Amino acid sequence: MMITIKCPKCGTEGSQSLLKPDYEGPYRCWKCRELFVITIKGNEVKSWKPLTEEEFAKMQEAEALKAKFKKPPQD
Repeated sequence: MMITIKCPKCGTEGSQSLLKPDYEGPYRCWKCRELFVITIKGNEVKSWKPLTEEEFAKMQEAEALKAKFKKPPQD
């Protein structure tokens, strides 16, 4: 599922592929490179929060740790 996202800083439209209609996490504008935490509900952007490079790096580290310790699906 593809969603169009309009950057609140520069107004450039970008797109993001989502597996589910709801998402909360980092987003970087492809043009101005500004970072945000976005909340998407029902395939619609509901909120934006500015994000620093340091906060973004911490979020990526946390996600990597989650993925590392996630149990593989049982057959």
